[in-house]
Amino acid sequence: MDRSIPLLLIGLVFGGGIGFLVAASYGVTLDGHDHATGHSVGNSAQDPEHDQSQHDHSALQEVTGTAPSLDIELIPDSAAGWNLHLEVSNFRFAADHAGQSAVDGEGHAHLYVNGTKIARIYSDWYHVGSLPKGTAKIEVGLYSNDHKALSVDGQPIKATVTIENN
Repeated sequence: MDRSIPLLLIGLVFGGGIGFLVAASYGVTLDGHDHATGHSVGNSAQDPEHDQSQHDHSALQEVTGTAPSLDIELIPDSAAGWNLHLEVSNFRFAADHAGQSAVDGEGHAHLYVNGTKIARIYSDWYHVGSLPKGTAKIEVGLYSNDHKALSVDGQPIKATVTIENN
């Protein structure tokens, strides 16, 4: 009698169970939250259960060294949506340090469309799938690793572009 299929099924059951236990021990669960850090694993726009109150997005982190600069450009994508280009200086995107202590000159960006946070950005390019019809205000701000808005003289470092999307 061939035992390969029953053995395969037993292996899948035990392997899946062990994988689930390992993930749970690191705080990652099936509900999409990393309970070890309190951060949602998914994109806040795609994860309506992500509680934006977990971070105080209005808290400021005053830059003590050379101030970063930020310019943005929104370019129509040839296939669909838009490509957002972030031109930064004196700043390094540090996805591997997200949620850790603030370090001068590194962090991530937040993308807002018409005042609603759409995503965190960890590089100088980001694809925006679609924008609302009519006037769309795209705003990007630089944030420290610990999710505070980087600022100079109390003013957040951000850039804005407004487009008419027909």
